[in-house]
Amino acid sequence: MSLDFKYGFDEFFRDETYCDDFTYRNSPAGIRRFPFPFDRDDYMYSVNMEPHVPGRKGSVFEHTFDVDEHYLSEMRDRARVLAKDPLRCQSLPHMTLAGWDLLELIMETKARDYPQWFSLTKDGNRWHWINRPLGIDQKFTFLDESTLPYGPMEYISRQTQGDFTLQDEREGTLWVDAGMVTTQADWSLDFNIGMNFHEWHAPVPLAHEKGIFDRALKFLLKLQHGAPVRRYNWTMTANPLLDTAPETYPEWGYMRTQLNQENMGRMMHLRVELQTLYRLPRSNAICFDIRAYLGKFEELVTVPKWGRRLHRVVRDLHPDLAAYKGFIRNRDAMAQWLSQYDDGQPTSPGWWPED
Repeated sequence: MSLDFKYGFDEFFRDETYCDDFTYRNSPAGIRRFPFPFDRDDYMYSVNMEPHVPGRKGSVFEHTFDVDEHYLSEMRDRARVLAKDPLRCQSLPHMTLAGWDLLELIMETKARDYPQWFSLTKDGNRWHWINRPLGIDQKFTFLDESTLPYGPMEYISRQTQGDFTLQDEREGTLWVDAGMVTTQADWSLDFNIGMNFHEWHAPVPLAHEKGIFDRALKFLLKLQHGAPVRRYNWTMTANPLLDTAPETYPEWGYMRTQLNQENMGRMMHLRVELQTLYRLPRSNAICFDIRAYLGKFEELVTVPKWGRRLHRVVRDLHPDLAAYKGFIRNRDAMAQWLSQYDDGQPTSPGWWPED
């Protein structure tokens, strides 16, 4: 069984690639709404949680799940990755109910927030889902896996931007027991599945010593249904690669050695993860949504405030964090290229380009 997508590319949904010829780019409007992650001129790892509530109109925070100009191309890239490696999507048997929780959350919110593209009608457990951009018209029975072409988590996450992990709560911690992960920043679902919260985050430098993950876990265990939260994370990527998994490192790792002052602006991308967390109602699991946004350096510096600030963050970042985020070997070259966009003027607080 499979989903027979009919990609409805148009003037809004861009037809672009995240591999081979790398035709991905942001439109001028896409650059302005990019979730620039730095609200000051320096950076240190932190919990930085806030309520996931509707934000500025037109921003990535406007709706629960952001559907942008890259939607169809990202879904096509997800299908490509899954065809090569089905283990990018896994769910332990006890997580099926959490998958149905996730399906309900995504369908209801997308139908509410984007009625021009999605609709959901219910007659008891008989549901009718329409995804117009992907050409899907699906009638199914809620909680009956036999009425869908995939399990509920895989079915809906094949239609939703961002990676997802579903975390079971037991023994006073969270366990990564299911996930759809095809756009990860150098980590592996196949390796991490079944790990608990601290095991999963063990590679992160400096944060453990500061007690950040102890505080984060304590906070998440108190997360309530209907009160989701969000935070930023970020790294750097050579070329607009969504899939930078350890399993495919030979396909992309060498690209980091090709950077120079001539191609830096085009090849180097700031990769921002908008991470949102939801307590699910039936299973009591926590959904961790990791939505990746890519911005070329040459796009980001068109916003003067961002050009100045990105130079200062890269230049002054703690070496351990630069190494963890995968760009220590290119950090000086990146700072050199960005320095031409830093006139030394002060930057205003916050990350919005016009503030």
